[in-house]
Amino acid sequence: MPTLELGPDEPLHVLVPSTALAEAVEALSPRVRAHRFDPADGPPTGEAARAQVLVPQSGGALPDGVLDALPELRLVQLTSAGAEKFVGQLPAGVWLCNARGAHTPATAEWAVAAMLAAQRGIPHFTREQDAGCWSPRTEHSVVGARVLMVGAGDIGRAIGRMLAGFDVELTWVARTAREGVHGFAELPQLLPHADVVVLIVPVTPQTTGMVDAAFLAAMADDALLVNAARGVVVDTGALLAELRSGRLRAALDVTDPEPLPAGHPLWSVPDLLLTPHVAGAVPGADARAAAAVVDQVERVLAGKPLQNVVSDY
Repeated sequence: MPTLELGPDEPLHVLVPSTALAEAVEALSPRVRAHRFDPADGPPTGEAARAQVLVPQSGGALPDGVLDALPELRLVQLTSAGAEKFVGQLPAGVWLCNARGAHTPATAEWAVAAMLAAQRGIPHFTREQDAGCWSPRTEHSVVGARVLMVGAGDIGRAIGRMLAGFDVELTWVARTAREGVHGFAELPQLLPHADVVVLIVPVTPQTTGMVDAAFLAAMADDALLVNAARGVVVDTGALLAELRSGRLRAALDVTDPEPLPAGHPLWSVPDLLLTPHVAGAVPGADARAAAAVVDQVERVLAGKPLQNVVSDY
């Protein structure tokens, strides 16, 4: 694993998105110089331009000129698990690390909550409550369901652990087949046998648009698609066609486009539970992400290998 080599007394300049994070990293050592960085202010100047470590604002890409203004940059440390906006965009010699694990419990919880709500018809009953209608009907169930988990990483495994109490029949799929995990190439054979398909994959050239018309057509009638990954993993037009036909159901925390504009057909399509990219938005999430940054800076100061290096996209 890579390390950032610093001289014994060399200052470590870190660009951070908040005053609180600046104070936290500076508390680690007198060698740390933290600089508040807001992309709206333009490229860093002065001592801030000497930064070896950059912590971007969560969810934001870097404006033009920022990287050119940081000749000593060695590490971009994200506060998110998703790294797709930075993969392939950094100069040679600059490492990219994410905050793997910081948002795992919350995202896994959303996936399970969305699955339960969609399977038990909670969105329908909530609308009926608002309308003052007593409209009982039989819905689906998570207990005993056949769940196909497309993504066998940290969050996918957490979802699997949370589902253990529901006696689901869980099948794993990932890019690379291994013991207990099927490869993506086997999806056409696996999809017809799943009651619920959960998407929790990173955005890569292989996963972008992977849930296309053919993928959806292979799913069983009345199956549920749960997207806790990124909107671009799913072909929105193809999903809309299936939802309008009434053949499939879906629960989405992410969409393409995002934010979803007013008047978009996803707002009104039937059998869709939709939340505005809030799976990780729970109390304590920011603190866990900040802790991941502080831990990484501490590792840099100690000359230890970096954690959560994004190197295999």
